[in-house]
Amino acid sequence: MPLRVTFLGTAGAIPTTERNPSSVFVAREGEGLLFDAGEGTQRQMMRFGTGFSISHLFVTHLHGDHVLGIPGLLETMAFNDRTEPLAIHTPHGTRRQLKSLVNALGNRPSFPVRINEVGGGDVAYRADEYEVRAFATDHDTRSVGYALVEDDRKGRFDRERAEELGVPVGPKFSKLHEGESVELEDGTVVDPEQVVGEPRPGRSIVYTGDTRPAEATIEVTDEPDLLIHDATFADDSADRATDTAHATARQAAEIANRAGADRLALMHISSRYAGYAGDHLGQAREVFAGEAENVCVPDDGQKLEIPYPDSEE
Repeated sequence: MPLRVTFLGTAGAIPTTERNPSSVFVAREGEGLLFDAGEGTQRQMMRFGTGFSISHLFVTHLHGDHVLGIPGLLETMAFNDRTEPLAIHTPHGTRRQLKSLVNALGNRPSFPVRINEVGGGDVAYRADEYEVRAFATDHDTRSVGYALVEDDRKGRFDRERAEELGVPVGPKFSKLHEGESVELEDGTVVDPEQVVGEPRPGRSIVYTGDTRPAEATIEVTDEPDLLIHDATFADDSADRATDTAHATARQAAEIANRAGADRLALMHISSRYAGYAGDHLGQAREVFAGEAENVCVPDDGQKLEIPYPDSEE
């Protein structure tokens, strides 16, 4: 089941010729989820081929570089004759502001738009096989981050062992894999734990939005496969990062280590580093506990595939 991240916008507050304001698109088994929507997001979605079929938009905070793309995106959806509802999740206390932004063009969207306020610890969205959790971040306004966390998967079915126990090939295999005991013709009962391994972990992605290093980023899920963290500044502006409620690349890597993240993507790169983010990459890799190649400063349009943790077994 594919899980793919497309970085639509990776700039800080001021866009550059190479980087658009913040937005991340996540595709999972045909479902599209959007995290933040800076100015021009709808053009980035066209440019990088994600399409507009998103069911949920998760807003980390209401600074312009994270939300000014919403009116244009909704207008584009309406021009494409969208009828499906859209849910927009936003931090507690910001619903009225976001509603004003949704209606900024003077008329309501031609399709239903539901606005849902969330805070740290809330489940913003629960799907059949995963959920999107909100967690508290440390920015200079009301803000949250989001973690997409898949449910554990079934353990591996040991067909050879099942046949040794006399289970006939067919429906009884499925019942055992679903956790049901089965009875054989001779009256023997075979239990699932005899032929099914331990549950296997799903995948997880954590997206912080803008924030200083925050404990909740570490606590929201165990060992995320991908941490997308604010890295607005390099070490040369560490004091400014603190003053403006952002993080440095080195701090992002330290958080990644504490969270046990497998991969780290550095986002929200300040325009002062336009055209060169080598210091960000080098400083993060100096402290990142995992493989150096698992740290990146993604360009706009870059895609990352998230494999299952046990995909190499």
